[in-house]
Amino acid sequence: MRESDVAFRLAGLTSLMERTSGTSNLTIALIDGPVATGHPDLARERLREIPSGRVSACLETNSAACRHGTFVIGILAARRSSAAPAISPGCRFLIRAIFSEQVGGKQLPRATPEELAEAIIQCIDAGARVINMSVAPAHPSISGERSLEEALDRAIRRGVIIVAAAGNQGVVGSSVISRHPWVIPVVACDLQGIPLSYSNLGGSIGRRGLAAPGDAITSLSPQGPPLTLGGTSVAAPFVTGAVALLWSLFPAATAAQIRLAVSGVAARRRLAVVPPLLDGAAAYQELLTASARRRRL
Repeated sequence: MRESDVAFRLAGLTSLMERTSGTSNLTIALIDGPVATGHPDLARERLREIPSGRVSACLETNSAACRHGTFVIGILAARRSSAAPAISPGCRFLIRAIFSEQVGGKQLPRATPEELAEAIIQCIDAGARVINMSVAPAHPSISGERSLEEALDRAIRRGVIIVAAAGNQGVVGSSVISRHPWVIPVVACDLQGIPLSYSNLGGSIGRRGLAAPGDAITSLSPQGPPLTLGGTSVAAPFVTGAVALLWSLFPAATAAQIRLAVSGVAARRRLAVVPPLLDGAAAYQELLTASARRRRL
């Protein structure tokens, strides 16, 4: 059995992926590094790049930025026959490069709050229904954090769900992103469901976040054989993919209904810094029950 199959079962995604690969009526945006859009395991016609002031194409396929962006989108958009998880390849995808190929070595992807705010607004205006942010804010400032909060507030008003990596610094705390009430922050866990030691935790993460598989996950590389990586950047698209599949199956549901279902017992959570594990199958049942209830009214 592939490790991705174990990850799907752990996160309750197996039955969802059997029901749908996603619908082309739903657009997922990735705020990340540039993507090798010509990769043979990606359907290029379903990908659209949003131009930015940074490099928007993988000119250096061995760069950390290109590897990261291509790896993350592979978890969602790769062909089901590939080595990548390929959770929701039937959806459409927006790619908004937020860090350039000058990011060197193993440096974690980071962007200023102002850059993230601009990217979020562009993705919303371009028609995204779900935004995956496997990036971390850097160089915080009062004005920058205010801009980012306003962009996230716009997502609420427009009904766009935001999924964000909680971070890999191994600290207990929060950021302007994980504190925002609309964001679903994601912690990485191993294939037994135990949070990884370097995943950031915190009160807001425990109350509104989720844990998802993020250890030894294999996905696409810009060139050559697939890569195997771990971290919250890897875990976040599992939650994004679950949201996309659920919304594809329940297109009449509101963003709030999808978000509540995927977050599980969000309204009844204990005060803890560790979030519960993603359970896509339970979210499906909750939405199915709610849909049946609405039809009877």
